[in-house]
Amino acid sequence: MSKRMFKNFISTFIKGIIVLSPLLLTGYILFWTFYALDTLIFKDLYPGFGLLFIIGFITFAGYLSTRFMVGRWVVKSMDKLLSRTPGVKLLYNAIKDILNSFVGDDKKFEEAVWVNVDKTTDVWRIGFITQTQIKDMEHMVAVYLPHAYAISGWVVIVPKTAIKKVTSMTAGEAMKFAVSGGVTGASSNSSVLV
Repeated sequence: MSKRMFKNFISTFIKGIIVLSPLLLTGYILFWTFYALDTLIFKDLYPGFGLLFIIGFITFAGYLSTRFMVGRWVVKSMDKLLSRTPGVKLLYNAIKDILNSFVGDDKKFEEAVWVNVDKTTDVWRIGFITQTQIKDMEHMVAVYLPHAYAISGWVVIVPKTAIKKVTSMTAGEAMKFAVSGGVTGASSNSSVLV
């Protein structure tokens, strides 16, 4: 085999790995998630029954909590209890606040903005306004700046003059843009800093 054929083979092999890796990893993660959920409750029954039971139970709980007065009362009572229980309240409230930030009636990451984090070098980061009025700090806003490839981020307090509203992306596209390190979510054919 000549050097050129060998290089061509290696190049094609690496491209195959790049093409198949996301598909195979996604399939692997989905399979093990499905398996773990399926065997969580019913280990020896039919495959898929445990997962269907969990989905049904969660849906039923959501239905009861939104459709019936007794269901809403139970949810509010559990919420009050867990929010006041020492040791549990820290974890419970943190999870509840994070979930409410992304879904539900209290979404926090709806207004995407560009934030000028360094005026001397004109460096901008994408973020989401979380507070528009901050006590004792007039003309300032709180902005959450997500980290790329992580679920963490920073909250910065900046003057309202240091932000620009993102007009070229939806909030979802802006989050994809930030979390992917700028790889996805914005069209490469248009300027994102408008």
